[in-house]
Amino acid sequence: MPVILQPDSAAIAQCVERLKRGLPVAFPTETVYGLACDSRSEAAVAEVYRLKRRPQSNPLIAHVSDIAMAKRAVIGWDLRAQRAAEAFWPGPLAIIYTRRSEICALSVGGRTSVAVRQPAHPVAIALIEAFGGPLSAPSANRSGRVSPTTAAHVAEEFADVEDLLILDGGPCEVGLESTVLDMSRARPMILRPGAISGKDLEPLIGPVVVPEIGRQAASPGTSASHYAPMTPTELVTSAELTARLASETSRVAVVAFAGTHVG
Repeated sequence: MPVILQPDSAAIAQCVERLKRGLPVAFPTETVYGLACDSRSEAAVAEVYRLKRRPQSNPLIAHVSDIAMAKRAVIGWDLRAQRAAEAFWPGPLAIIYTRRSEICALSVGGRTSVAVRQPAHPVAIALIEAFGGPLSAPSANRSGRVSPTTAAHVAEEFADVEDLLILDGGPCEVGLESTVLDMSRARPMILRPGAISGKDLEPLIGPVVVPEIGRQAASPGTSASHYAPMTPTELVTSAELTARLASETSRVAVVAFAGTHVG
């Protein structure tokens, strides 16, 4: 069974010891809980892919404690990246540049680039600082399942994993993965939409390409099944919803978009 730890200095040290042995630990960020491993160790990264049942072609984001650590992980960091990071870090923005050799190829699906971000959660920062290097981490759930936003979600998801350490940082504030911005190209492109939009970024870095849904390039968390819920889900109009609710006898959850009228 997994072990949920309160994030004091002893728990952080215990997790760092696990990470240095090549074992994953789960930790909180402001977006979702992540399953962390040493970005520099192929064996550690392989274990995260195995536990998550994630295709090794699907790259991971390297989490850093500050801009200085990000610069040590990538090549080509420029004024645009500096402006974006200063404005939105710590926060839900992952920035892609060419990776340095210390970031292992397996962690990025064999690509020459890597996405880096500084999470906006004190427990995450404390863990990365104590470890002393970047931590690659996908969301702490099995592939194809909904991302966890509490330590209990992680423990339930990995109930079959013996002694997985989970740092409990409380519920995640954002609850959705970070925006992934590819700045390795002449015109930055959003590969995965998130809390930070192209309109948020353009005043700082100039025009941003936002591809149509389904046309994004390969990026962490963009597979067709990534956000697939286990509960049956349907897209209906307001009129259809009113009729369905009137005849429904079981519990129903409704996600309403702007301008939706029910009644």
